[in-house]
Amino acid sequence: MLKLMASFGVTLLLLAGCSEKDQQTVMEIGQAKGVNEAEVIAQNLQAPWAIEKIENIFFITERTGAIVKIQDDKTVRQKVQLKQHLSTASEAGLLGFVLAPDFVDSNQAFAYYTYEKGSEQFNRIVLLQLKKDVWYEEKVLIDEIPSGTYHHGGRLKIGPDRKLYATTGDASNPELAQDKLSLAGKILRLNLDGSIPDDNPFDHSYMFSYGHRNPQGLTWTADGKMYATEHGQNENDEVNEIQAGKNYGWPIIEGSEQQQGLVAPIFTSGASTTWAPSGMASANGKLYVAALRGTAILAFDIQTQEVRTIINHVGRIRDVWIEGDTLYWITNNTDGRGQASKVDDRLFKLEL
Repeated sequence: MLKLMASFGVTLLLLAGCSEKDQQTVMEIGQAKGVNEAEVIAQNLQAPWAIEKIENIFFITERTGAIVKIQDDKTVRQKVQLKQHLSTASEAGLLGFVLAPDFVDSNQAFAYYTYEKGSEQFNRIVLLQLKKDVWYEEKVLIDEIPSGTYHHGGRLKIGPDRKLYATTGDASNPELAQDKLSLAGKILRLNLDGSIPDDNPFDHSYMFSYGHRNPQGLTWTADGKMYATEHGQNENDEVNEIQAGKNYGWPIIEGSEQQQGLVAPIFTSGASTTWAPSGMASANGKLYVAALRGTAILAFDIQTQEVRTIINHVGRIRDVWIEGDTLYWITNNTDGRGQASKVDDRLFKLEL
């Protein structure tokens, strides 16, 4: 069942002005629960893309090619030594990032970045090694993922099955999303050593699902179901429940369109609204989605099919992270498409 974006629900407005502790006030409109505070954890980030957190340490990728470490109010911009020339094309750069499950012992992580090779451009998934505040590219897991003018995908997540998942865009060539021999327009699944899992839905293939335009968010709910966000062509943005081996329709169908053998989204913005959904997280049966064009965090209730705007008025939002009852998010106003303030971009914290 499809649910179009609605304007009802509770809206949290971020009011202007900061306290001495760089805290900003968020007022819950229409309810008598009082005032919550959204704390600014870090600022002056440069086109941040992905949030990772372990204990009290944040790692945030910047498209320009750095990883920002934030711990105990101290911010360190760590260098990343890549083996290919990082692309500065629109939407490209250092994108997805996820810490290895044994990071505490190994100091390793996985990253997704766009690079230039002669006159061509590709994406790759690599293993990074941290040594004295510098990340080094140690191993290439998947290379030459197609990369066009736009639509790089780029989200990395480790699933409950301890496999590495990656979203890839159609590289501005819609037909590639339906091409089972291409890595473009897919959600990929691989072992942490870069090999193909034996139980992948297609033999000798990293492909987990296909028919995607530009998916940029991944999460799993407590019941083990997998969800992804996807940018529509002009509107018709999507939230999909992802199942192994399924075809999600692009470019044959999009939004509320349906066709036998193709999977329609569980939520769509419809033909009159644009979310530009990016990173996502889940908690208590809801999907929390960062919206770029929508300049908000949207909460999708899977059971009731309701959509609520819970954060807005901070500009473009690229990624979200939920830990317990705490919501973190990064703005993306310095990506060339937003209106950046003197302290953008920022990492925020809010108790839900």
